[in-house]
Amino acid sequence: MAYRYLFGPVPSRRLGISLGIDLVPHKTCAFDCVYCECGRTTDLTCKRREYVPTGRVIAELDDFLAKRPDLDYITFAGSGEPTLHTGLGEIIAFIKDRYPRYRVAVLTNSALLTDPEVRAALMRADLVVPSLDAVSEEAFLKINRPCPGLTAGRVLEGLLDFVREYTGEVRLEVFIVPGINDTEDEIQLLKDAVAAIKPDRVQVNTLDRPGTDIRVRPASRGALERIAAVLGGEVIGAACTDRALPPESGDAGEIILATIRRRPCTPADLAALLGIRPAEVAKHLRVLEARGLIEQVREKRGVFYRAT
Repeated sequence: MAYRYLFGPVPSRRLGISLGIDLVPHKTCAFDCVYCECGRTTDLTCKRREYVPTGRVIAELDDFLAKRPDLDYITFAGSGEPTLHTGLGEIIAFIKDRYPRYRVAVLTNSALLTDPEVRAALMRADLVVPSLDAVSEEAFLKINRPCPGLTAGRVLEGLLDFVREYTGEVRLEVFIVPGINDTEDEIQLLKDAVAAIKPDRVQVNTLDRPGTDIRVRPASRGALERIAAVLGGEVIGAACTDRALPPESGDAGEIILATIRRRPCTPADLAALLGIRPAEVAKHLRVLEARGLIEQVREKRGVFYRAT
C-alpha cells in the first residue's frame, strides 16, 4: 500500500522512533508562526472538519501496524494542526483498541483546546505536547499570528481546561524567539503559566531549521539553558540518529522529497533520518534541485534543503 497520510518512521528529537500521521493539507493551521519550519500558513483557520478521509487514514495505519514495526510513538503532527481534523479521536481510538502496544502522541499548538470536543478527542492519547510560546497578547500576536478571534488568554484558558481533564503525560513546549518572548517580563509570565498548568515536563526549543520569517534567529544555548532553569524545564536536545530506519519501499528520491516537504533538512539529516548513504542522498538532492522541486537555504547549522 502507498501511504499518503503516514510518514516515517523517523528519529525524533523528542520521541525516539516515531511514525508520523498528517491529518490536514499542507499548512492548514490556526497559527501562522514566524518560526514554523513548514513555511507560511496558506489556510489560516479555526474551522474543524474532516480534511482527509478518516477511513483512509485508519486503513493505512492498519496496513502499516500489522507488520509490527518497532516504534516508540505514533505521532499526530506533520504540516498543520492535527486537532483541526474531526476524526482525530476516532483514529486514536482505533490505534489504542486494535494495536494497544503502541504509544500515541499528539503535537498541538493549543489553539483549539477551549473546544470540549477537541479535549475529548485527546483523552486516549498517551502523550500530548502542547505549545505555549507567549502569555502576553503582544508577544502572542507577534510570534503566533493567530486566526481572527484567538487570543493568548483563550489559549491559556484552553490549556488549563485540558490539563484538569487529561490523565496522560503532558510535555509543554515553549519556543523562544529572541527579542520577543525572551525578556524578563515575558519569561515571568511564562513561569506563572507553567506553575498553573503543572505539566509533567517543560521543553524549551528554538530555531533549528529555516523558519517562515528569515529575520527570526535561534536563541543561544546559554539563553535557552537560563530560560529552562527559570521555567523548571529542559532544553530540547539533538535528534536521535542512532536508530535510523531505512525506507521499506518506494523510490528514495520521492521519500526524500516527501520528507523535505514536511521539514527542511540538511543532507546529513536526511542520511541519518532515512538510513540512506550520504552519496545517495546527494545524488537525489541534485536531481530534485535540477527539477526545481527543492532549493538550498544556508543557516548556522549548514545548508538546508526545502521544498519550493
